[in-house]
Amino acid sequence: MSPDQSAPPDHPLGPKDAGLKPLAPPVAARVPRRRRRRPVVLLVVAVAGLAALGGGTLWWLEARQYESTDDAFIDAHMVRVAPQVAGRVALVPVDDNQAVAPGQLLVKIDPAPLRAKLDQAEANRANAAGALAQARAQRAVVEANAHQARAQVDVAEANATNAIHQLKRSETLVAKLAASQQAFDDATAAARRTAAALVAAQRGLEAAEAQFAVTRSQIDTAEAVLRSAAAQVEQARLDLSYTEVVASQAGTIAHKNVSPGDYVQVGQNLIALVPLEVWITANFKESQLVLMRVGQPVEITIDAYPDKTFRGHVDSFQRGSGPAFSLLPPENATGNYVKVVQRVPVKIVFDDPLDAGRPLGPGMSVVPSVKVR
Repeated sequence: MSPDQSAPPDHPLGPKDAGLKPLAPPVAARVPRRRRRRPVVLLVVAVAGLAALGGGTLWWLEARQYESTDDAFIDAHMVRVAPQVAGRVALVPVDDNQAVAPGQLLVKIDPAPLRAKLDQAEANRANAAGALAQARAQRAVVEANAHQARAQVDVAEANATNAIHQLKRSETLVAKLAASQQAFDDATAAARRTAAALVAAQRGLEAAEAQFAVTRSQIDTAEAVLRSAAAQVEQARLDLSYTEVVASQAGTIAHKNVSPGDYVQVGQNLIALVPLEVWITANFKESQLVLMRVGQPVEITIDAYPDKTFRGHVDSFQRGSGPAFSLLPPENATGNYVKVVQRVPVKIVFDDPLDAGRPLGPGMSVVPSVKVR
């Protein structure tokens, strides 16, 4: 046996010097080192858990103060520009996405046909005015004839009265044999003649008075025709002014659907004008409205400008859910009913003036957060 193989473990020179393999440390010697590492790991895990719990708690305390939705969009009262008269388009001086001011010309329709109608209407008015003047002149003539007829009646009455008196005198004289029968016959004939003349004069006066009433009716008709002609002139003048379609308010051209040379009809949509005033229509769940009130502040994030937070406030609530105002509202009284959380449109307005360099238009996506606590 070699010395390396026969050397005892407690050889004075040790296992290495004795040529023997070193023995592994006892298990009892390794346990303290593992126990020393475990408290550090537990401490790190505990700190991380406490940090996560604290952060979650802070986030919950902050988040519960707000009600938010991504079902929200920019809204505005878009103006659908349409002509009030039909005609051929002569000029379109604006283009898409162009800013316009109130009263600025948008579309011009060829005014020649409507100017001709205005001239015709003015001629009709002049003709009606002439007819009215003629009727009034005729009335003056008829009124003079009536005065003359009335005077003739007075003369005929006087002659008839005189003839009757003369007849009575002749009758008395004839009875006393102081006058001849011929004189009596002449007096009788005169009385009859004057009576007939009186009747004729009275009939003439009645005819003159009737003609006076006719002229009064003719004047009323002529005045009505004149008023109608004047109204036609005014309508023709308005139609002529409608050939210039102008912007009713300041805004931006969003959808131009007209070009020079097009023939347009009354009420045809030519241009969509987006006004400068816009707001947000946010469709919150009805369960989110418990603490929401008018005037509460809102933080607004717009998808087009994620780097900026806009400020606003709740303006009003729609009285009813969105589906209630749809073309075919749901009928929950029929069939199997399944409750679905409804959404209610909430109007949110901006507090600060909007930046012209960040244009906002209808339909742009928005995420509003209403501070309810």
